[in-house]
Amino acid sequence: MCLRLVFLLNSSVSVIVQNVLGILFPILCLLASPVAQCQSSDVKWLTFEQLEKALAAEPRRVLVDFYADWCAYCRKMDDAAFRDPEVVAALNSNFYAVRMNVETRDTIYFSGVRYVNREAGNKRNPVHEIPLLLASREGVPFTLPAVVLFDESFQIRNRYFEYISPESMRTILRNSLSE
Repeated sequence: MCLRLVFLLNSSVSVIVQNVLGILFPILCLLASPVAQCQSSDVKWLTFEQLEKALAAEPRRVLVDFYADWCAYCRKMDDAAFRDPEVVAALNSNFYAVRMNVETRDTIYFSGVRYVNREAGNKRNPVHEIPLLLASREGVPFTLPAVVLFDESFQIRNRYFEYISPESMRTILRNSLSE
């Protein structure tokens, strides 16, 4: 009798738990859905290859963020400026945003030209040709972080070689749109 009662209690508890889970699971999924949608509010980063196709389809201003994994200020910008809701909204609606690790060894084709990292294997922190072409300054060694803004014709408008706070990034983007 005692064993039968335990079995019945276990069966009843099991049925109750299944019923509660059957009700709660869809509710939890519905509640979690907006959270998942909110988390997708990241910058829509493109590669240079994707940028070329996008510019051909619809010219827009372009922001290029050059970074390296070892660059503390680059990571800080990623965590702050590029997570700021206003910055994300401005970039996603008015710009094409490209992010490139300057140490990549990838061969990149852009506008019919092949770009490589000629320094790979020769230097401790090798820099790819593209950042050297777009974010170098005469007489100054290449530095990070580096952000380059282009107009709709893919002409360089501004270059920034420093940490950019969320507030400063918002101002930079607003000013770029008003030029």
